[in-house]
Amino acid sequence: MLASKWAKTAALLAHPSIAPHIPPTRLYSETNLKSMLDQHGMVVIKPVRGTGGHGVIKISRVDGGYSYASGSSTKRAASIGALHLALKPLQKGRSYLIQKGIHLATVGGRPIDYRVKYVKNGARWEIRSMVGRVARSGLFVTNLCRGGSQLTAAQGIGRSLPGASIRGKKQEMRRLTRLSASVLESRFPGIGQLGFDYGLDRSGKIWIFEVNTRPK
Repeated sequence: MLASKWAKTAALLAHPSIAPHIPPTRLYSETNLKSMLDQHGMVVIKPVRGTGGHGVIKISRVDGGYSYASGSSTKRAASIGALHLALKPLQKGRSYLIQKGIHLATVGGRPIDYRVKYVKNGARWEIRSMVGRVARSGLFVTNLCRGGSQLTAAQGIGRSLPGASIRGKKQEMRRLTRLSASVLESRFPGIGQLGFDYGLDRSGKIWIFEVNTRPK
């Protein structure tokens, strides 16, 4: 159960202070894909269980059709039906969820997100690290195992959002981390380490993309 991104997302969405920071998320189906694209224009789909950015696909509405990017390749589909069929082999029979796409702040034109590692040390939780991860040129996923590069969180915030308060953004990520961990621990007792994936959009709003219970 705990490997399920859907279970963790649902638990966090139930908390009124956390929910505004989670992009609208639904389980994958052709109907949900159409309504999410109609509503948001860009979505990201990812396996309900999985790490390292593997299997993540970005989909956008373009010129009366759709484009979908997997890895460094981008392809087109003329209709939702054609898109759904084209995505099937990429999904490899796994359950997927759909999340509203967020236009992330960028460093040198490449999207950046943040990983906060939160670990239980005895009875106390502590933040072990907070780093920025910049996508490799041509990719939209930032995972280091997919060629992303690492910055300190302060460098990332400063370079991607020059007018933002670095201290304020880091404090907000810490606050959301502590609050989310308390929600998840009460729902799933026994967890001992969490990896939070945060994004800052171009206006500086903080989004929680997912929480990993076996962070790498």
